[in-house]
Amino acid sequence: MGKLYVIGSINMDVVSSVSQFPLPGETIHSSGTSFFPGGKGANQAVAAAMAGAECAMIGAVGRDPFGDTLVSSLEDRGVEVKSVLAKEGTSGMAIITVNEEGENHIVLSAGANGQLTEADVQAEVRFEDVYAVLLQNEIPWETNVAVIQSASAAGVRVWLNPAPARALPPSLFPLLDTLILNETEAAAVSGVKVEDPMTAELAAGKLLGLGTENVIVTLGEQGCFYANRRGERITVPAYRVKPVDTTAAGDTFIGAYAAASSGGMATEAALRFAAAAAALTVTRPGAQASIPSKQEIELFLEKQPASAH
Repeated sequence: MGKLYVIGSINMDVVSSVSQFPLPGETIHSSGTSFFPGGKGANQAVAAAMAGAECAMIGAVGRDPFGDTLVSSLEDRGVEVKSVLAKEGTSGMAIITVNEEGENHIVLSAGANGQLTEADVQAEVRFEDVYAVLLQNEIPWETNVAVIQSASAAGVRVWLNPAPARALPPSLFPLLDTLILNETEAAAVSGVKVEDPMTAELAAGKLLGLGTENVIVTLGEQGCFYANRRGERITVPAYRVKPVDTTAAGDTFIGAYAAASSGGMATEAALRFAAAAAALTVTRPGAQASIPSKQEIELFLEKQPASAH
């Protein structure tokens, strides 16, 4: 099993629970507000570590009261944190509203995440014995591009989750081993409207044609679709659960899949493992606090017959 590097965002999630989302200009009451360590990068690192991978986080927090809490949350869940830097100013924050159906609205404030530079990453990264580098879009894009180029040049797999969604320059696709996207992100990157496994296959085909080796499109309740340049196609249904909070479901899928893949699990089994991890996550509130352990995922899978998807 090789090491995973997650280079990305670390946020404090400020979560308010509401019966329904407010209309523009409307003031509504929340039934409660909670603070949960989150951030796409940090969530993916926690999910990978909880699922059994050796995982190091490279990112930044602010010199504010949240900073130590965010680092401790990572460390307590098995993530290596020696490359988490402290920057002047505030930590990243996500202001999240969750409705009764478990759906969420999220407003991001970059904070220290916006100060993570190419030089910061170069000073911390050692590519020896690294299975893959995981990236997202919550740190400066210039930093991501530099990491993609240097990791690819070193022969290290680069996995990109382009969230929040943005178009990618054509020159980057051949440098990416794996693109992992949800429906919205797949549409933004490929130009193909994605609504189901059939349209996911169309979007994946376009992205593979641009040079990426593997594409995974997550489809929420419709499961996920995988394709690679060798012609392999896999559709994995979602596990049926009652959602409480969908925050971090996608990040959990990515981290769990990375852990399973780095541990040598076959692709379809790794996708099912990741789908189970995501299913467990949505049954619990919060981001990192909701991410299951490897043992919990395996126990969940043991109790799920094929017909339960």
